[in-house]
Amino acid sequence: MGDGEGGLRQRKKRETRAALADAALRLALEKGPDNVTVEEIAEAADVSVRTFFNYFPHKEHAILGRNPEHLDQALERMRTAPAEESPLTTMWYVVNDVLRDLESDGELSRRGELIMSSPTLLYQLMLSSIDDERMLTAALAERMGEPAGSVRAALIVSTAGAACRVVIELHKAAPDRPIRELLDESFHLLARGIDPGFGPDNQKGHS
Repeated sequence: MGDGEGGLRQRKKRETRAALADAALRLALEKGPDNVTVEEIAEAADVSVRTFFNYFPHKEHAILGRNPEHLDQALERMRTAPAEESPLTTMWYVVNDVLRDLESDGELSRRGELIMSSPTLLYQLMLSSIDDERMLTAALAERMGEPAGSVRAALIVSTAGAACRVVIELHKAAPDRPIRELLDESFHLLARGIDPGFGPDNQKGHS
């Protein structure tokens, strides 16, 4: 009985968060993100302003559709990854898990376009991404058996995030190319090395 009630509460929380994010995105697309208020988002989702702040610290996070469950799932995926799985492969799974959740709301493309057109949303996305990347880097470094401050772990996490941002931008310019196809191509390029000929120290005349 307790487990059933707990599951019901969690489902209600997910539904409320989704309703707020949907309302925030819809209003931002209609009016522009700078012209939307928290009060309007709460009213559209049929909840109180107090309830809004139980889920999001400000309207930008609601428009972005920020969901802390995604980070929790990513950290859990890192902790439970098979020992033989490469770090970049783990990040590929992490990114695809998040992408699947975002695609399920049917608004990934429109949200991405809105973010790219708004300096405020881009700034908030950058700030939240930096926080996420710090935690993911620490978890990945631990899994790799590397010390805190591992350059390799930080690069793997940050380049995976950069690949996602590039993919969304490219998909906007070429919507006929599926996001997952672009993402797979990006990760294969990262795995092979995007520029095997790199070597500035070997260039003659380098000053």
